[in-house]
Order: sequence, then structure tokens, then C-alpha cells
Amino acid sequence: MFWGAWERRWIADDGLIVLRTVRNLLAGNGPVFNAGERVEANTSTAWTYIVYAGGWLTGLRLEYVVLTIALVLSTGAIVLAMLGAARLYRWRLRATTGTVLLLPAGVLVYIAVPPARDFATSGLESCLVICWLGLLWLLMARWATPTPGGDGSLPGTGQILATAFVAGLGPLVRPELALVAVLALAMLFLAPGLDLRIRVAMVAVAGMIPIGYQIWRMGYYGLPYPNTAVAKDAGGAKWSQGLEYLGNLVSPYLLWLPLLVLAVLAALVLATSREVVGLTAAAARPDPRDVRATLTWAQKLLRTPTAVVVLFLGSGVLLALYSLRVGGDFMHGRVLLPPLFCLLLPVAVVPLRIPDRAELGNNRPTQVAGALAVLWLGTVVWTAAAANTTGMTEGAVVGRSGIVDERAFYALNTGHLHPILAEDYLDYPRMRAMVEAIANTPNGGLLLPTPSFDAWDVVPPPEPIPPGGAGHTVFFLNLGMTSMNTGLDVRVVDQMGLAYPLAAHTERLEDGRIGHDKILFPDWVVADSGMVDVHPWMPGYLDEDWVAMAKTALTCPETREMIDSSSAELTWALFKRNLRNAFDYASYRIERVPKYEIQRCDLPMPPPRG
Repeated sequence: MFWGAWERRWIADDGLIVLRTVRNLLAGNGPVFNAGERVEANTSTAWTYIVYAGGWLTGLRLEYVVLTIALVLSTGAIVLAMLGAARLYRWRLRATTGTVLLLPAGVLVYIAVPPARDFATSGLESCLVICWLGLLWLLMARWATPTPGGDGSLPGTGQILATAFVAGLGPLVRPELALVAVLALAMLFLAPGLDLRIRVAMVAVAGMIPIGYQIWRMGYYGLPYPNTAVAKDAGGAKWSQGLEYLGNLVSPYLLWLPLLVLAVLAALVLATSREVVGLTAAAARPDPRDVRATLTWAQKLLRTPTAVVVLFLGSGVLLALYSLRVGGDFMHGRVLLPPLFCLLLPVAVVPLRIPDRAELGNNRPTQVAGALAVLWLGTVVWTAAAANTTGMTEGAVVGRSGIVDERAFYALNTGHLHPILAEDYLDYPRMRAMVEAIANTPNGGLLLPTPSFDAWDVVPPPEPIPPGGAGHTVFFLNLGMTSMNTGLDVRVVDQMGLAYPLAAHTERLEDGRIGHDKILFPDWVVADSGMVDVHPWMPGYLDEDWVAMAKTALTCPETREMIDSSSAELTWALFKRNLRNAFDYASYRIERVPKYEIQRCDLPMPPPRG
């Protein structure tokens, strides 16, 4: 896993978005994307603060910090997955005679899928997501099984609370992981045999950080979840696009084949393990020291290896269904990697009992061992083939489905095999021209991209120009490369709304490209930024009347309140108002066309400029 991730090392444009927030944290501006605007532009809160801690402790370039952390977490996830599966099999085969090998299986399948290695680095939170899943898997496996070779007792209060704490972090790792966290915490809480004090402590330990952060988030940002969820309408449904996204991952690699083989392999292990392990009648009787002999049926149901396996298989299905419902993603395979990881956890490793010489022959133990070996070898053969398969046959271009091989796309368009540093993205179209345009306009202005890759339109600020200039605003889709190649004094916003609430709160375009289905007209940004709003200082493709109407639309009281929730000075009164209205702000939407927005708000139409 480490070598595969290193061979495909890179940091995506979206990964650089995280680093912009970290730069602001290190500079003392708070967890914001643009100084003075409280926008949570990163989906994973935990990933933001882990990178911040790494940057603060080491003082190294943030790109190298991210790359190191990602490699460690991705590799660690594989180790945790194997240890958790080994714990369950070790318990199940505790009375086995002879030699048992634990062969890597599910982890090989995961590593072989090219997107798994692409997003092992990338600067996004994928590495943290699978590491959290692997850690929770191991902790739940330990919680459900006594230590083999011990006195038969189950782990005590300390480990229960540690498991609850890790589970509670799920929503901060990524919001949809709340599905996994809630199910795991329910199992811990409902398992009989715990007194009231332990249950109360469990709730407190699991909830203190996520609930505390949620209260702070609602008051500080004025939203109940990251702004990215508003920009992408994470509650919307695009099932047809989601199914196309599923096929985009499964079909090229025939991913259903190893999943089917591993399912048969696991069924064979479960069906034969009790039979072929050589249990004697005495060994099959319950050990009087084994607390399981005296557990109630409810406790046997919840606190068992079977329940843990069902938990993660069910979580994988739920995560997959959620991803399919919202339409998947525009990056090949990315959001289906956590569900795939969950489904492979129970077979991360598989046991193969080697019959003793005396047992070899035409008998059941030998036949079972041979069948398991053949199934495992079949998985290995698929792994070798899939690891070298090109999933996106379109190459490094955006397909008709809107999905793209993100790493190949940026490697091609930057000319760097491993684009990692922000400077590598200066070779992306328009980036050097952007830096030059900012340097050539000391008075400030609004930068708008042109069809030409080597020029930007700059809308100047009105006079009088304040000392030091009026500041720059860059309006462009690719937030990461733009924001990491400019100073923190440059405001960077996007038409999709990841870092721009005005765009985030527009209505979703039903037929837009997935993940990019909100587009704010630049006329709004001219009005919002206060730049000169007449020709010839404005580009010819902008309409003076539209800009005037956008200015009027921005006076809508509800819109003004929504904008002030993240841009006005944060006072205690505003914090309380944000806390009360966070869900209302999240659901508030405006019309993309200024004229329609004026009508929606019942505002007077400004006179035409002619």
C-alpha cells in the first residue's frame, strides 16, 4: 500500500483547498478560507486540524506535511484492517489444531483498485476516512472477543470508553460517517451487562467533541454542516448519475468478481471452520471461565463477532447507498472507496489451515484447504490484472458522464507526473497569467478568467483608491491552485460556492455536471465586490443592467441576513442568532438570475441604464 501510494503520489486541486484554510489558521485568521469570511470550505473537520497540527509542530511546507500524513494513515489503515480481521479469526479458530496461515485477501483487492492508490495521498481526507474505519473495526473486534489465551473475559470499561470516543469522531472525519458512528455507538450502548454510570460515561466521551464542535460550528459559521454540503446540495437525489458512477468504478476492473470470490471463500471458512479445526468433544464444551456461557441472548446477539461483521457490512451498504443517492462524485471512484473498504474488512485476511502430513490425502481437511487456496489464488490473479488496468478509457479528459480520472487529468494539464507543490500548478492553464495580472494591478481589482489561457480580465476598483490598493478578488472554479499561489490578502471565490456563500445558496442545475452543478454569473461578483460597474472598465460580456439588478438583489433582507451570518463581525448576539437559525440559513436559496431574485424578494426594479 505504501509503495503503491508513493508511486502515484500527488496533491489534487481540491487537496490544496484544505491547505488554504490551514494557512489562515497558522496566520491567526481562524479556520476560514478567506480572511474575514467565516466559511468552512473543507468537508473533513478532523483532516483540517490534523494537517494544521502537523504544520504547526514541524514548520515544514504544508504539501510535504500532507503527503507524509497521508502515506502514514493510508498504510496504517491496511494494518488496522488486517489486525481486526485476524482478531476475529483467531477467536473463531481458538481451538484449531495444526498450522493456520492468515493470508491477505480483502486488503489486496482494495489496494489493487487504482483509485485507492490515487486517493491514498491527493491531499483529501480519503486516507483519514479509511484509517478511522480500520481503527474502529479493530476496536469493535476487540470489544466483541475475549483475548485468545487469556481468562476468557471481555475487554473492560477502559476499552469500551476508548471505542466510544473513536466512534464519536466519525462525523468530524466526514459527515456521512455519522451513519457508521451511530450504529457502532448503539451497539456499545445497548449491549447488556453495563451499569448506568458506564452508559452515561460512554455518551459523554463519545459526544463531548462532536457535539461541542457542532454548537461552535453553528454559531461561528451559521451552518449545521460544512459549506461544501450546501454547495453540492448533499441532501439532493441523483440516483441515475449515482448508478452511472457505480458502473464507472465496478465495470472496468470487474470488481464484482473478487467480491463474489471472497464471499464464497468467507462462507466456506464459516461453514467448515468448526468442522475441520479438529475440535474434540471436550474442547467443544463451554469453558467455565468463558463469560459467554452465562450471557443473556441479547448480549450474545450484540456483543459477538457476527454482530461486528454485520455492522461493517451494513455500514458499507449504507455508505454506498448514500453516495449513489447524491450522484456519486466527479472523481473516478473516490466516494465509493470507504464503502468498498467496509465491505472488505471482514475478509481483510482469510485463514488457511495447513493439514498435517498425517492428514494429507483424499479427505475433507485436505479438500477444504485446497478449495480455500484456489479461491485465494484466484483473488491474487485478479489483483495483478486489476492493478494495471486503466479504469477511465477516455484518458485524462472529462467523460460524457462528468467523471474524470482526476490524477491523470492534473498530471496532463500541469505537465508534472507528480503535482504536489502549489508551484506545480502554475503550469496549469491561466495560473501564471493570474499571478502576473495581480502583480500588474497594484490598485487591486476583480480577476475574471477569459477564454484565453494566458490572460485575465481585471475589473478595477472605484476611485479614490485607498492606500495600499483596494485588494484583489479572484473568481475561478479551481480554488486550490488559485488560493495557494496567491497571498492570504487575496480573496478567492468560485462560481460553484465551495468558498462563496452567495454561489452556494443558488439552486442546483438539474442537468449540471455532478459536483459542479451550481454556476453563479460573474455580474453578481462585480456587484458584491464593489468594483466599477460600467463599460468600458467592465468586460463587454458583462451587462450593466444585470450588475445593477444584482446590487439591488443583494439588499434582500433574507439574503443580507444569510450573508451577514458568515461575514459580519462575530459578536455574542450574532453567535446566538446563527445558532438559532443555522438550519434555516442552510436551506435558504436564491435565484441565479438577478431579475428573478428581485421578483422573489419583491424588491423594486432598478431603472435600466440604457
